[in-house]
Amino acid sequence: MTTRPLAVFDLDGTLADAGHRQHLLQRTPRDWRAFFAAATEDPPLPEGVALALRSTEDCEVVYLTGRPERCRRDTVAWLAQHGLPEGKLWMRPNSDRRPARHTKLEILRRIARDREIRHVVDDDELVCDACEKAGFRVIRARWATPSEALRDAQQRAGRT
Repeated sequence: MTTRPLAVFDLDGTLADAGHRQHLLQRTPRDWRAFFAAATEDPPLPEGVALALRSTEDCEVVYLTGRPERCRRDTVAWLAQHGLPEGKLWMRPNSDRRPARHTKLEILRRIARDREIRHVVDDDELVCDACEKAGFRVIRARWATPSEALRDAQQRAGRT
């Protein structure tokens, strides 16, 4: 078992550019099945990928996403396809609809009981605020184009 500190990375908007699938969240009703199925086609965000690769120098890279558990196989394949470091992947339980700032903070606190978390990298400002308030060092991923539809999905709909 390693004792290296953890660098915790979000996926959508941090490592993966989900912009091409945002239109699926602007419909009524939202097409969640198609939204998550299209994640396999997300291009990587170069800034996030570079930071993840640099983080391996002194940290173990792990992933914390608001994507539901049913997306695990596609998500693991996407990470490998884009040359991201192997690492544990924490995902939202399929039935969990709480805002991302609650689910992610709960998981981070659980992780931090056993391991040092060097930093958390996320694009969601409310997640970042909650993590900082809880004492975690945060790197705000501001390299993707912000999406109001994704922000609503993360914070109000509790889906990603």
